Amino acid sequence: MRGTARSAEVIGILGGMGPAATADFYAKLVATTPGSSDQDHLRTVIWSDPTIPDRTEALLGDGPDPTPWLLDGSRVLREAGATVIAIPCNTAHAFVPRIAAHAGLPIVHMIGEVARHLTARRPGIHTVGLLATTGTVRAGLYQERLDRFGIRLVLPDGDSQDRDVMTAVRAVKAGARDGTASEPLARAARRLTDRGAQAVIAGCTEIPLGLPADAVDVPLVDPSLILAQALVRLATNRSTTG
Repeated sequence: MRGTARSAEVIGILGGMGPAATADFYAKLVATTPGSSDQDHLRTVIWSDPTIPDRTEALLGDGPDPTPWLLDGSRVLREAGATVIAIPCNTAHAFVPRIAAHAGLPIVHMIGEVARHLTARRPGIHTVGLLATTGTVRAGLYQERLDRFGIRLVLPDGDSQDRDVMTAVRAVKAGARDGTASEPLARAARRLTDRGAQAVIAGCTEIPLGLPADAVDVPLVDPSLILAQALVRLATNRSTTG
């Protein structure tokens, strides 16, 4: 497929939240793009700013608002020639309403894309579990989107959220790629499937780095991959209609 090579689209990745998750997202964007040569791939600008304040801490009132950093990153991407913005951080989407009108570019909403993906799955999914940061959970980002499609969301209890999910997320951010992260995440996922989850959303971009898909006995939904697929579709559609 050579449609993306002719696309005028330039993907702007607003990253650094965290750096490993940003690198993983770009790798998925490359792997998702069909083609047989360099020229078949998408032009991409990556702004990876690890100084962006912690999104969960901001949402819980324990840290500064990251909005100015996100706006600055959007400006950098716009001035570098990006035509669309992708944010490979679930929790950062809590701040998208604050930046969308000022970014100067359309933002492909990762959580919205996940909701559409789940509604299109066959057989249908009626109950889904979520592994995500406490900020994402408290902000209701997935609850809001999935409620629109009648999908019930199952969340970890408070103990599992703190002891399993957040501990694993911090471990991945610190460089762990072993059982330090995978074991608590798998344990949290099992608790969700025991409560009826037909799929589990890896709703923090660090989670796919710490939780192998085969450690979960239901489909593990990777928002980073779904966002990458959405960007490829966007670029392909615009190259064929432009």
